[in-house]
Amino acid sequence: MRTVEPIRDIELIRQIANDLKEKNIRDYIMFLFGIYSGLRISDILKLRVKDVRNKEYITLYEQKTGKEKRFLIHPDIKPEIKKYTENMKDYEYLFASRQGTNKPISRARAYDILKEVAKQYNIDSLGTHSMRKTFGFLLYQQTKDIVIVKELFNHSDIGTTLRYIGVIQETKDQAVKKLRILNLTKGKK
Repeated sequence: MRTVEPIRDIELIRQIANDLKEKNIRDYIMFLFGIYSGLRISDILKLRVKDVRNKEYITLYEQKTGKEKRFLIHPDIKPEIKKYTENMKDYEYLFASRQGTNKPISRARAYDILKEVAKQYNIDSLGTHSMRKTFGFLLYQQTKDIVIVKELFNHSDIGTTLRYIGVIQETKDQAVKKLRILNLTKGKK
């Protein structure tokens, strides 16, 4: 399995969100859920309108771990969700497929949506997990509270969380770039 990375650039996230909103509102809302909740795609796709309509929090059992998870619906996305769901019935899936009756899109379709984004923006390491990693990376960058990120992700240790959100790799890359041996680039910009 190929490793995917978080999207670290907020301006790029804005561009992607705007493009998705113009093309397909369902895909846009899915992207917002991914970057604002840190949920795995398997948990996002099972959400129904009743899970989010007029709610502050969503409570679910994570498909991968079986653990109960309660998370805040971020205030930034609440108006978007309200507008998106206003003509939907409570029992409908938030991210309904056009195939069949009231079925969510598949993980493969969610992946294809993000692969189209990756191609458009020339991003090599983007997949469905990138949304979750983006949430964790940006939450850590903005709060510097790795313990909260670890707890939100249900990771067993901080090292796992730092590796998962790409902070360790980024830190190693920055350290190597600072290394000076022969100063071959001295005076070059």
